Amino acid sequence: MEKLREFTINALPPLLFFALVLCIWHGAVVIFEIKPFMLPGPLQVASAVGANLPRLLSATALTATGALLGFTLSLAFGFLVSLIFSQSRVIERSLYPYAIFLQTVPIVAVAPLIVLWIGYGLKGVVAVSFIISLFPVIANTTTGLTRVDPNLLDLFALNNASRWQVLFKLRVPGAVPHMLTGARISSGLSVIGAIVGEFFAGYGTEDYGLGYIIINSSQKIQTDYLFSCILFCTLLGLGIFTLMGTLSNFMLKRWTGTPE
Repeated sequence: MEKLREFTINALPPLLFFALVLCIWHGAVVIFEIKPFMLPGPLQVASAVGANLPRLLSATALTATGALLGFTLSLAFGFLVSLIFSQSRVIERSLYPYAIFLQTVPIVAVAPLIVLWIGYGLKGVVAVSFIISLFPVIANTTTGLTRVDPNLLDLFALNNASRWQVLFKLRVPGAVPHMLTGARISSGLSVIGAIVGEFFAGYGTEDYGLGYIIINSSQKIQTDYLFSCILFCTLLGLGIFTLMGTLSNFMLKRWTGTPE
């Protein structure tokens, strides 16, 4: 009963706000007589969802595959890079600006090159998703690995701990909260990366993700279909972010004994 009450308190306000937005949206379309190709009403979008639901679900699954693969690669590679940065100030100062480059360069500018080098299809989509979601993992994990209590470092030094012992028994455990924060940020970015990757890499005319539908529906001025695709993109990003947030809280609770 307590959990139901807590869920109601947390879920009711955003649901009520969403309902209010839908009412305002519908009222604006009716009152101002906005053309459907400019702004379809929520009922038209719901109708487009119903008419294209199998296609939207299939496209969402394909986009989710590219996003999750890119996200997983960014976690693994970002963690390894951060380990190297934490062991050498020279390497960190030499290479960290190039990690920032991944965050600052417009991904739409380099995506065609990535597709040219790696190829079309899932490989290109995963590569773009990986690049756009990598930097938060590197930045947050490196911060956690390098910001260690000096007193704890002195304690390990007094006990003649090796570099590896300091790394895996002090730095890595202390960096877990930072790494999970970076993972939550990257989980949302991975979906954006996968969709941008599909703009350029694509999958083909039979198997395609949400990015292809966005391009195709916008070119055909199927605005209601475009809105329904945007809705599924949002739900996918929210779902992956929520899943990662839940896993992070669970891991932190097991790690520290208390939720974050």
